[in-house]
Amino acid sequence: MVSGGPNWARGSDEYLRRPGDWRSGTGSRPNDVPAEPQPDRRAAVDWHRHEDTGLVWGPFDVSRLKPSGVARARLRFRAQFPDLIWNAAALEGNNFTLPEVRTLLDGVTVGGKKLADEQQILALSQAYSRLDELVGGGEFALSKAVSDEINGIVARHEAIEAGHFRGEGRVTGGGTVRLADGGQVPGTDPGLGGIVLVEQHQRLVVHLSKISDPRHRALIYFASATRRQFHFDGNKRTAGLMMAGELMSTGYDVVSIPYSRKLEYNIALDAMFTHDDATELLRFLSTCDVGD
Repeated sequence: MVSGGPNWARGSDEYLRRPGDWRSGTGSRPNDVPAEPQPDRRAAVDWHRHEDTGLVWGPFDVSRLKPSGVARARLRFRAQFPDLIWNAAALEGNNFTLPEVRTLLDGVTVGGKKLADEQQILALSQAYSRLDELVGGGEFALSKAVSDEINGIVARHEAIEAGHFRGEGRVTGGGTVRLADGGQVPGTDPGLGGIVLVEQHQRLVVHLSKISDPRHRALIYFASATRRQFHFDGNKRTAGLMMAGELMSTGYDVVSIPYSRKLEYNIALDAMFTHDDATELLRFLSTCDVGD
């Protein structure tokens, strides 16, 4: 969380808005977006959301994320491994091309590539496979244990101490995020033994348990886990896999952030980290359905 925390005396009109946003009065309200709560109720809703998740958000439409059944969602997930892995890696600055990712996943080494890039691709492949196993075995949950396991695979070559929350091991600190515009947002002090982050995750899970639509749960989890920076490294990749697991285990196809939309993604992330407002990010994610 940004040092000092947000000033909750401000009104909802002070949150970041894009030009033409219907909330600012410069555009029309979409027919499928419900009216926002009145100011006093909205302030209370925002306060509780921020206490539980570290974020606030406005309405976002998830109707593009269609149900397909657990078995079909898993089948499509496995069929799209190369594309999903390439997008996730490319967003991290990995220089492998999609054909090279396919070659590597087929067990053939790609010459002229950095070892770190190769290790990142293979780690993602193993994490995606493990997620599929967890969903298939009915073992997936939006839990710290699953997040730790996924992070331990995804970030094992990159993080100081992969596989647990910041502060739980011998190393303390971390969590500082560099924005796309060059600025920085400091990370939350994890507390003794990581207790602050552990409690934050517990509150997040309890908050999500009260949300009936799994699509909302999945996307909000991604935003909150990315904002909280629970792990030393690989937070977006870990949160993305947790989001995919929640969607698949409830019969929905996964969300995949395309590398071609990196600029939109970075703008939405910067807005979230700067203002603790995830509205733009959640609306962006809800348009990243994998399609047919």
